[in-house]
Amino acid sequence: MGATSQLISVISGGIGIIFTFFLVFNILEKSSGNDVMQKLSKIIQIGARSFLFSEYKILFLVIILFALFLLIANSLSMALSFLLGSIFSVLAGFFGMSIATRANARTTHAARSSLKEALTISFNGGAVMGMTVTSLGLMGLGAVFFLGGGNTELMSGYAMGASFVALFARVGGGIFTKAADVGADLVGKVEANIPEDDPRNPAVIADNVGDNVGDVAGMGADLYESYVGSIFSASVLGGIAFSIKGAIFPFFVASSGLLLSILGIISVNYYIKKTKDLKPEKALHFGTYTTAFLQGIVVILLSRFFLGYYDAGLIVILGMIVGILIGIFTEYYTAKKPVKELAKSSPSGAAPLIINGLALGMESTFFPILLIGIAIVISFNFYGLFGIAISSVGMLSTLGMSLSIDAYGPIADNAGGIAEMAHLEPYVRERTDKLDAVGNTTAAMGKGFAIGSAALTALALFASYLQVTNISLVDLNNANVFTALLIGGMLPFLFSSLVMKAVGNAANLMVEEVRRQFKEIVGLMEGKADPDYGKCVKIATNGALKYMILPSLIAVIAPILVFLFLGKEAVAGMLAGTTASGVMLAIFMANSGGAWDNAKKHIEEGNYGGKGSLAHKASVIGDTVGDPLKDAAGPSINILIKLMSIVSIVIIPVLMRFFE
Repeated sequence: MGATSQLISVISGGIGIIFTFFLVFNILEKSSGNDVMQKLSKIIQIGARSFLFSEYKILFLVIILFALFLLIANSLSMALSFLLGSIFSVLAGFFGMSIATRANARTTHAARSSLKEALTISFNGGAVMGMTVTSLGLMGLGAVFFLGGGNTELMSGYAMGASFVALFARVGGGIFTKAADVGADLVGKVEANIPEDDPRNPAVIADNVGDNVGDVAGMGADLYESYVGSIFSASVLGGIAFSIKGAIFPFFVASSGLLLSILGIISVNYYIKKTKDLKPEKALHFGTYTTAFLQGIVVILLSRFFLGYYDAGLIVILGMIVGILIGIFTEYYTAKKPVKELAKSSPSGAAPLIINGLALGMESTFFPILLIGIAIVISFNFYGLFGIAISSVGMLSTLGMSLSIDAYGPIADNAGGIAEMAHLEPYVRERTDKLDAVGNTTAAMGKGFAIGSAALTALALFASYLQVTNISLVDLNNANVFTALLIGGMLPFLFSSLVMKAVGNAANLMVEEVRRQFKEIVGLMEGKADPDYGKCVKIATNGALKYMILPSLIAVIAPILVFLFLGKEAVAGMLAGTTASGVMLAIFMANSGGAWDNAKKHIEEGNYGGKGSLAHKASVIGDTVGDPLKDAAGPSINILIKLMSIVSIVIIPVLMRFFE
């Protein structure tokens, strides 16, 4: 039964890949517009590909070295599993981003005809990312489980490979995109008083490249890691609780979610085509709720068939509901009444705006943490640690649909930038702005979803760590454990500090370069000369590659050092501390940054003086402060807490052979 079941998960992933190719061909057959639009899109494609190849050179060196370590310390099978997880994660991010950078100009051109056509192309471009991540994740993990004869230890190697790639993609991509964004905004909008995405701004192409490497490839790698980690940990704990049926149950939940995500993507396209007075957010919500509803019915039946009870299916549904609710609360704090209240403080200057934005982010942690806590308590009371793990799988089971909506945002953003730079008719930018406004909301919701899923995944991985190290009790009366708990609580702050300093240092270089070009290139401000876009892309690339190494090392080194000095129980304490502080810090940073961004857009719509006013300049500063919070440090914490758990699961048992 186990072998057949894993083949089904591999087949489901294969169906997802086939559907992805259908989406790709459908996108590529569309026109990418006039010569100027094609040129701009090509520059963005080359910049994004150049950055990823430069990043992969460093990443592959790290991966090969770590694979050799696993070969020596563990086994050839573990090393190969690690390599497969790394390669599939790289492929998912690269393929999804490649299509996103080709969908941008096609979305712009479609916007010249209708909002419907533009939404269809941008959404399907995001769906390529969603389907690639879930299809390769499920297919690879299922293949490792099948070829390894049901050896769950090998799946930990696959999950760790995914985690390594995710950390580099998120940290490096986040530094790149925010260095470019900060430079473009501070000099272009505040100092030169020119519009966003103005072609005279040398950093504008780097900003558009950053949207893809950070919010498409980076987000995809982040959720790929969560997806793989949740299935792996649930399979391990399910095998302990229910033998082989419990081990394969999470794979079937993920398989049904993938197939129903395909149906959800098709339903969104149908909704867009048939609706007369189209509102983009309603079309996207329709797909989300349709997929979740159908998945809820299926998991109830799967639970009854595999485990003999319906309540495991209810726990999966609980995870799905919590994920949706976290997204709703995130939308409230980053796009609804609190944002309008925040914008009211902008006429008084940047300081009150920043103070109120920080307070908003702190307040916004309450409901998501409460929801996650409720899910943990209910799940644990039904099925113990396995219950927590399957609620995490439930939250991520329809990732194919939810990531499609998230990845659509950067495509719409790029489309607006191309419309501005190509000097298209004003109505084209108005249409792309409508898509971009929805994209900003979906991106904020996606970050909330990613944080919530990271919390449950990290807790499930924590349970797996206790299993592999034979720890029955984590005693806070133990001085070593409590000390490690404090160290773990500190690490997300240290990690965030390093990432934000990296953004600041790279942004300084970007600001200097943009100022230099405005000053030295004759005729640039008059629109009679072209800026050197390539120099800004190179600055962002070099800054990201230079500064991403140190924060990335924390996740790998910290568990090893704590084990060597304080013991295996202390590692458990450290993981608990990192998860607790990291989740709250990530929510706080993501929502403060998202609120500042949308407060700026609220002012740009004509409120409080509109563009060029004191309120607008204050909001640009607030948005700039929020950029590294919501798009670099905050999302990277998701990976920190998961990678530390995965490293502990794989490495600590190896070290125990030598030191215990």
